[in-house]
Amino acid sequence: MIRILLAEDQAMVRGALSALLAMEADIEVLGAAADGEAAWRDLQRLKPDVLVTDIEMPGLSGLELAQRIQRHGLP
Repeated sequence: MIRILLAEDQAMVRGALSALLAMEADIEVLGAAADGEAAWRDLQRLKPDVLVTDIEMPGLSGLELAQRIQRHGLP
């Protein structure tokens, strides 16, 4: 089972991606964050296998989020 966290600021896109991914038998959507800071908190708490993130989000962009993940040595 692949455990995924979504980070997308547009609610419609976030909901659609979550629903589509949840239809796959081998994927579990652990959460869907509306901004980069919420994604960072959820990432630390939920420890997903994969983070699917938008690049442009309020607070903390997807690129800044990736840099933070790398700085903290998270897989």
